[in-house]
Amino acid sequence: MLDLEFIRQNPETVREAAKNKLEKVDIDGFLDLDRRRRKLTTQAEHLRGQRNANSNKVAELKKSGGRTADLVKETREISAKIKQMEAELTALDEQFQTALLTFPNIPAEDTPIGRDETDNVEMKHWGERATFDFQPKPHWDIAKQLDIIDFEAATKIAEPFFVLYKAAGARLERALINFMLDLHTEQHGYTEVFPPFLTNRKAMTGTGQLPKLEQDMYRCEIDDLFLIPTAEVPVTNMHRDQVLDAARLPICYAAYTACFRREAGSYGRHTRGLMRVHQFDKVELVKFVRPETSHQELEALLDNAEEVVRQLGIEYRVMRLCTGEMSFAAGKCYDIEVWAPAIERWLEVSSCSNYGDFQARRSNIRFREGDGKPQFVHTLNGSGVALARLVLAIIEQYQTTDGRVRVPDALRPYMGGLELI
Repeated sequence: MLDLEFIRQNPETVREAAKNKLEKVDIDGFLDLDRRRRKLTTQAEHLRGQRNANSNKVAELKKSGGRTADLVKETREISAKIKQMEAELTALDEQFQTALLTFPNIPAEDTPIGRDETDNVEMKHWGERATFDFQPKPHWDIAKQLDIIDFEAATKIAEPFFVLYKAAGARLERALINFMLDLHTEQHGYTEVFPPFLTNRKAMTGTGQLPKLEQDMYRCEIDDLFLIPTAEVPVTNMHRDQVLDAARLPICYAAYTACFRREAGSYGRHTRGLMRVHQFDKVELVKFVRPETSHQELEALLDNAEEVVRQLGIEYRVMRLCTGEMSFAAGKCYDIEVWAPAIERWLEVSSCSNYGDFQARRSNIRFREGDGKPQFVHTLNGSGVALARLVLAIIEQYQTTDGRVRVPDALRPYMGGLELI
């Protein structure tokens, strides 16, 4: 959420940021609503003062035996006006708070302005392109041949775009999760947490998924709970409505969860197999940091996520997202994309974002230095990293001429020493 005073003082900046993020906002309508709300608040406060003064006069007149009927009548009329104004203010406040949640975060100054992925900027490239002395197969053919992923069974159980891992496929998924958690907790200093996979509406609003993205979420209507789209939601909300001790910062968490998202993109060749699914596993990295260190902390978080892919020996690139590709809540974002050699596509496995104080304002997460005034923290998060596309890249890059899959060296301890699937 943007600072209200910032919106009032910089309406054109807010308007331009929304335009560059391809978001539709009514800044003029919001400012008019703000003026009406403030005017009505002032009028109501004036009437309350008048009512109090009248009440004091009535008390004095009663003591001196004076006439009070006219003053009592006037005071009752004032009370009725106040009640009416309070009802109007309640309605205006509801509209105001709803409108305030529609403004996206302001992109960082070094974020490229653009509309789609063609306007993203490549920042880094790592690794060599995998080469084969045979025609590489797409991962869905290899998975079927080895019987390690069953897409048909998953569709029968749920619906299309769900996945059922089997045998070595299930073990590979588990191995990747454990490998990433160990890496981030033992080498990168994150504290592991295992949060609920369901969150309430307030939590989803705090991190910016609601109200904008409600139609993309899986919702349990009876309880009004949402299956999490990412561990970012429950982990960030661990400190909602808290004032943290500055000495604790930065606070860094790593969390494995399943993630659930309705959106599946346009159907066709770009959604086959593991390329885009409704449920996937992910290890998420979340940081709570001081405002003055958030840019450096984002670079460190990005490197932590890159290390996963480096240790697995997979070619990747880092893209700085343009304004039109960034999420609603992010101020700056990098994507890590891995190369899938058989389908010949770059596939995102991580988004690393700096939200500034945007989520902290929505979730009321602050920190205090000594006896000083509480300040909003900056929140950051990134996939460290997401499956199932990482599994896709491993299967396609490490396939052998006889249709098997070599296990990357970093995963062999987690696969019981297995060298081939």
